[in-house]
Amino acid sequence: MARYLDIHPVDPQPRLVAQVATALTDGGLIAYPTDSGYALGCRVGQHDGTERIRQIRQLDSGHHFTLVCSSFAQLGQLVHLDNSAFRAIKAATPGPYTFILPATGEVPRRLAHPKKKTVGVRIPDSRLVQALLRELGEPLLSSTLILPGESQPMTEGWMVKDELDRVVDVVVDSGDVVAEPTTVVDFSAGYPEVVRAGAGDTSRFE
Repeated sequence: MARYLDIHPVDPQPRLVAQVATALTDGGLIAYPTDSGYALGCRVGQHDGTERIRQIRQLDSGHHFTLVCSSFAQLGQLVHLDNSAFRAIKAATPGPYTFILPATGEVPRRLAHPKKKTVGVRIPDSRLVQALLRELGEPLLSSTLILPGESQPMTEGWMVKDELDRVVDVVVDSGDVVAEPTTVVDFSAGYPEVVRAGAGDTSRFE
């Protein structure tokens, strides 16, 4: 059964945040709230966690996983940014956007798109997630928690616990969560292409 932790969204309790980070360090898979619905998360190097996410969401090998970062500097270590992408992404973060960019050597090959060698990155506008990333000390491998057959991410912690109780290790609840998934912008061709309109304003990339 998954542990259920109620963490304040504005003033996250350090003791509880540390418990979530410890679960991740120990190889666990978490379900946690972001600024665009719930997501599944594990450490970047946790191969088993990646496969568990694929099974829960029934994802194929072409799915772009997202690396959730605490800062723009950390994001810049994971993807290649030209000047135009640098300016546009920096102006839009933190926020409900996922950006697809060519991966650097810091990203394990199995996490990049098998043909394009790209990866999704984002910096969420969430105090809870930022606190968790600081405690963990590294990016978080993540995927929006949209169950097979659904079009929107899950938004309520108790429902996540009920649905995924035996397939994740920790469920974090922080009250009401926005249901809309991130806006996805692909910069891999050298210019921005909005591939999914979501919570983030698309006009700045059109």
